Amino acid sequence: MPGTSGARPLPRAALVPVLTASLSLAGCAVTPSPTTSTTSSSPTVGASTPAPSPSAPGGDRSDRPLEGVVVALDPGHNADNATSPETRELVDAGGGLEKPCNSTGAVAADGERESAHTWAVAVALADALAELGATTPMTRDADAGWGPCVDARGRFGAEQDADLTVSIHADGAGADGRDRGFHVIRPGALEGWTDDVVDDSADLAVALRDALVDAGFEPSTYRGVDGIDVRSDLGTLNWSDVPVVVVETHNMHHPVEGPAMRTREVQQRLADALADGVTAYVTARGD
Repeated sequence: MPGTSGARPLPRAALVPVLTASLSLAGCAVTPSPTTSTTSSSPTVGASTPAPSPSAPGGDRSDRPLEGVVVALDPGHNADNATSPETRELVDAGGGLEKPCNSTGAVAADGERESAHTWAVAVALADALAELGATTPMTRDADAGWGPCVDARGRFGAEQDADLTVSIHADGAGADGRDRGFHVIRPGALEGWTDDVVDDSADLAVALRDALVDAGFEPSTYRGVDGIDVRSDLGTLNWSDVPVVVVETHNMHHPVEGPAMRTREVQQRLADALADGVTAYVTARGD
């Protein structure tokens, strides 16, 4: 597929926003739980942060349609990236690009870090996928430490014999607070790099986009086409040898969307939607 927008049309014209000003913005902290276990290739420093415990996923997941499926999860960034010089060292990002190992990630006006949000959503998603039967190794095992680098994140799925990789992020563009909505990034076609996964990644992007829309989340007002963007400059995508997408869940600078997405309720709704999208993708492939 070409390295342009290439997005398929939305499944319906009317979208019902789930993030409204009436959402309570109190109690956004996520309750720690010691029961969640993950696999990580991340170098960490300092004490580990306990895994957040999400609410019980909605819907009937008793038939376990993802039994035997391995879904690699990549919670974007990490808590100590800003203070770790290792993250500023250049690595091969694929396609002839060199980029810093990793970055701090977005930071909201109130100091909330992108890495904390992506960790909470990833743990909720891991629990939802586990109820469906999937195994969910993660690129890091806490919101603590630095890295891993973007090239390691990209290789992680294949190293875990995963069927697909979902990398979770939150956008920090447009600090004026006007931009909002999610977008799903799929890899562009790079010969010798992504040509083995580009078509399946496009299908995965559509499945996740459709599930998020069906759950009431709004596609981006400022990036991509109908909630899907295509990029060839991201090491996490370029290095992947399994179908892969990056999900930018929202814009952290939006005055309503940002705080709402930090609530346990909305993070759980987001995780359930992503689990539904993964299930739709795997079911369509007959895996």
